Amino acid sequence: VISRWLGEALSLESSQVNNIYLAGLLHDVGKIGVSEAVLCKPGLLVEQEFDQIKRHPQIGKNILGGIRQMRDVTPAVLTHHERFDGTGYPHRLSGEEISLEARIIAVVDAYDAMTTDRPYRPAMSRERAVAELRAGAGTQFDPEVVEAFRRAYKNGKISSEEQ
Repeated sequence: VISRWLGEALSLESSQVNNIYLAGLLHDVGKIGVSEAVLCKPGLLVEQEFDQIKRHPQIGKNILGGIRQMRDVTPAVLTHHERFDGTGYPHRLSGEEISLEARIIAVVDAYDAMTTDRPYRPAMSRERAVAELRAGAGTQFDPEVVEAFRRAYKNGKISSEEQ
């Protein structure tokens, strides 16, 4: 829901907004190829475990890649863990090399992760999560997408029920 709203707030075409929505729903489908022990580990991951996690975007692309109707969704699934500064994975893309759909999903996914209890830490407040997104603007996240998210949050368009 939030990813769809951000697409609309950024004046994207309805087909692109729909692709963002679908990619948002399916972006982590590749985690079915990652060990449950790694996914549910309560502590910090060791390097080999994190390497398993980093495979999930490619696995997701492989799963969806054979479905003609998902052709426009798979690039965002593959690149949603790229970082705006080029230090992400799997291809170390930066800035606008990363599709806008993936940049939107990255912000919404991070917000959801931060505001949801995880095996390794409790959820943080929504206010703190927004502050973390703003702190990551320009490095981890696209500043334009973070600003649109911040405006939506400030205007009450983002609530915990919409995640």
